[in-house]
Amino acid sequence: MTKIKVMSENLANKIAAGEVVEKCASVVKELVENSIDAESTEIKVDLTNGGLGSIRISDNGIGMEHDDALLAFERHATSKLTKEDDLFFINTLGFRGEALPSIASVSEVELVTCASKVGTRIIKKGGKLVLDESIGKNKGTEITVSNLFYNTPARLKYLKSEQFELANSVSYIEKLALAKPYIKFSLTNNSRTIVKTSGSGNLLKTINEIYGLNVSSKMIEIKAMNDDFTINGYICKPEILKSNRNDMNIFVNGRIIKNYDINKAINDAYYNYKPDKKFPIVVINIETDPTIIDVNIHPTKQDIKIAKYNDLYSLIVDTIEEALKKNLLVQDALLRLPSTNEVRQEILGIHEEQSPYSPQQQPVVEKTKEEKEDVQTSFDFVEEENADNAEFKRLNLHPIGQIHATFIVAQNEEGMYLIDQHAAAERINYEKVKDSFAKKDFYQVPMLIPITIVFPSSDYIIIKENLDYLEELGFTIQEFGLNTININAHPSWINNEFAEETIRSIMDMIVHEKNKFDRMKFEERLIQTTACKMSVKANTPLSIESMEDLLKRLEQCKNPYNCAHGRPSIMNFNNYELDRMFKRAMN
Repeated sequence: MTKIKVMSENLANKIAAGEVVEKCASVVKELVENSIDAESTEIKVDLTNGGLGSIRISDNGIGMEHDDALLAFERHATSKLTKEDDLFFINTLGFRGEALPSIASVSEVELVTCASKVGTRIIKKGGKLVLDESIGKNKGTEITVSNLFYNTPARLKYLKSEQFELANSVSYIEKLALAKPYIKFSLTNNSRTIVKTSGSGNLLKTINEIYGLNVSSKMIEIKAMNDDFTINGYICKPEILKSNRNDMNIFVNGRIIKNYDINKAINDAYYNYKPDKKFPIVVINIETDPTIIDVNIHPTKQDIKIAKYNDLYSLIVDTIEEALKKNLLVQDALLRLPSTNEVRQEILGIHEEQSPYSPQQQPVVEKTKEEKEDVQTSFDFVEEENADNAEFKRLNLHPIGQIHATFIVAQNEEGMYLIDQHAAAERINYEKVKDSFAKKDFYQVPMLIPITIVFPSSDYIIIKENLDYLEELGFTIQEFGLNTININAHPSWINNEFAEETIRSIMDMIVHEKNKFDRMKFEERLIQTTACKMSVKANTPLSIESMEDLLKRLEQCKNPYNCAHGRPSIMNFNNYELDRMFKRAMN
């Protein structure tokens, strides 16, 4: 008797359901994608208890005739692929023919659909046909899924709370609405509307419907193309960054994509405009020939392989960098990220981060006149006319004091400005050092007393491997006994005052990289670190003359609005906002 047997169709469907259906949002995703493929212009999602009770998807699409409705529950039955070659030209969201039979095998499903005059009603329970009848119905389809995973207890216990399941479904529908702004979407939970879009076809309007005015008003439109890719959409100004990647909305040929490489390209473009642990809000559509991408690499179809990624990477980075460069302005100090409405805030748990600034600062240590003069030279910068920041120069700021010896207070006719003195000096020094690197415009500075550094054996091996590169950078290094080096000279782009601290940081960075050493990335981090170390710190009193000098030199920067690590360098309170704060203006 043979030991190998062919699985029953129902068992195969349950196994497939484990890949395709992980949570309530998986059901929403698969069924809504079918509605989109059915040419629907209006799609409604009605949930009970976040989907744990029931999920109903209704649309105004082309619907199905009776025989097609029955066949749709069969595994690998699809209208979207007819021959092998179609797999290389996929233009629909679904194509595997697994979703509906998989869902039906682990739940109770009621399908009501109509393509012409007579509608069809089908009920299945655990994959078995319970009812098949003709009914009257308008054109379109309505599917209700209830008791999800009732017959697969191992899967049922992994469903989360109502709030968690609901949040996932809401997030997916919001992304889909951004991907398909010409479709009218609505999502309710227990008859309470959470998502509603107009289907106007205007992407910026849809962004406003999802995120609210304070976000949509801070978005920058992008458009670009090369031989293989076209990209368009909106990116945010750096003042409305988020703490995770959830709002990096990427669509490839209309499909929602979660792709590490594309996310990396976007983050690289924002590299100088945001902190490492913050992420932009973007809505980017990428159009390309279906033969260039492979969407058939994961059951959820949410990841892809890209044949010409380097070309796409360059297009994304160049386009975003150019858009940011043209649109950077002083950030509004009163801007806060709002939720779309109180309901969405309550459900998705959107909370503003507390300010990292504490008014309880360390005691200010008074500095001597000589030390104050040294502070001025720490952001020494060659003044060159820069046409990129005419807006910043137009501000004509006049410093009037400091807060906690950390923030410069300045004013002009339009309002009050707060400048983070360390961030501003870091930007000045960053562009200075970066320019020196690009032009190789530096010389060696001999050290009166060499810096001696002792390494563990494993770290010393890495340093020795990179000695030639360090000498290229302008260091003179001598091996000095067991696992020890002497630094006898350093490049001129390192400020003498902070030489030892900076040099030790550079050695730590090289050791940290180990076998993953990337010269371009290392030099960027090196420039950032050097700029940071040589910049005036917080809790450093400055004279009015020093403040004026800093602002004057900040004007010459290509990007005066952010430090080298992407933090904002300047915020403003305009006169109207000040009047409102003190009730001088009441509207």
